[in-house]
Amino acid sequence: MKVILIKNIEDVGKAGDVLNVSDGYARNFLFPRKLAIPATEENLKALEKQKKTIMERAEKEKKKYEEILRKIENTEIKITKKAGKEGKLFGSVTNKDIEEALRSKGIDISRKYIILDEPIKSVGAYRIKLKLPYSLEGEIKVEVVGEE
Repeated sequence: MKVILIKNIEDVGKAGDVLNVSDGYARNFLFPRKLAIPATEENLKALEKQKKTIMERAEKEKKKYEEILRKIENTEIKITKKAGKEGKLFGSVTNKDIEEALRSKGIDISRKYIILDEPIKSVGAYRIKLKLPYSLEGEIKVEVVGEE
């Protein structure tokens, strides 16, 4: 089935692309989430008119993520969790904890962009990778402090 993407989808395509996808993927994923529309002649003509608007929206979104990245790279986060005497945490620090700590500092970023190979289970300083849309990448400093 031919579809026109309305929004950027990682590993699939950019807004405005005309793609061939399976019928089930289009009907069950793309259309309900308003990520794509069917590529009919009428929609293709409308796409040509809207392509400028779509590109402007994509550029605006990219600038938003670049601004978030600039804010984040100069930010250090301190997370306090209960820990034993040897610095081992009772529980762990996950990307959800990091997301909440960033929100408390006024930076709104989804946890799906915070890349943790595995949850942090001990006290210390860590550099956590961020992978934002538009192939933007960065790091954030997270210090995990234990309280007894």
